Amino acid sequence: MERMGRELASDWQTGIASALDWWREAGVDTLVEDAPRDWLARTAPPKSPAAAEAAADAVAAAPAEVLPDTLDAFVAWRLGPDAPEAGWMAPVVPPAGTPGGLMILTDMPEEGDADAGELMSGRSGRLLDAMLAAIGESRAGVYRASLATARPVTGTIAGADAARLARLARHHVSLVAPQRLLLIGSATKRVFDTTNGSEFGNAGCDINQPGGNMEVVAIDALRFLLEQPSAKATAWNRILPFYRGTSL
Repeated sequence: MERMGRELASDWQTGIASALDWWREAGVDTLVEDAPRDWLARTAPPKSPAAAEAAADAVAAAPAEVLPDTLDAFVAWRLGPDAPEAGWMAPVVPPAGTPGGLMILTDMPEEGDADAGELMSGRSGRLLDAMLAAIGESRAGVYRASLATARPVTGTIAGADAARLARLARHHVSLVAPQRLLLIGSATKRVFDTTNGSEFGNAGCDINQPGGNMEVVAIDALRFLLEQPSAKATAWNRILPFYRGTSL
């Protein structure tokens, strides 16, 4: 009887271990969730295909956002309570410089820019000043703006904000009407679609604006160039033909 009891206990333990192994292989590796769930709460039923299509049509038919049509008014609006960054609880950094010639569009303020009161200050600013001086430009003679006027806590621009910020940046560029546009940072490449909805690549191109053609080129973020000095050569090779007026 004692031996039979041991065999039954062994079979029971083997069965439990086998069941636990099965659930573990299925991906169930914890007995509780990280966040509490209200199991009695009612959930909305999934939308039918017709309802989902109607909702998409309603979004598409929503009136386009009306934006200020002068540069000064638009900049004031971008720094005001209706801008996307107003709810980020982060200080905004305004654009600055002289519109018309070269415009520099970076992705977001660098750390310390809010304290300095201007974009691309500190180490990034010194790198930018060196680039501008090498091609006969100065900080005061170019127009500097950012895709996001405030720096997100995460240091990245979330997808929910990216599309609207890109639309606002295109409007900003149209008001500045630069002859040349230098895009800095990967997020700025998505401001202009080149073909079939693809994002702007690393090579330069001409973009037709209301004021005429605009030469555009993109380089990596200045903070990346500082962390990876070997990437500076690539950025420089893109900028030089851009200013010589040759094709990239």
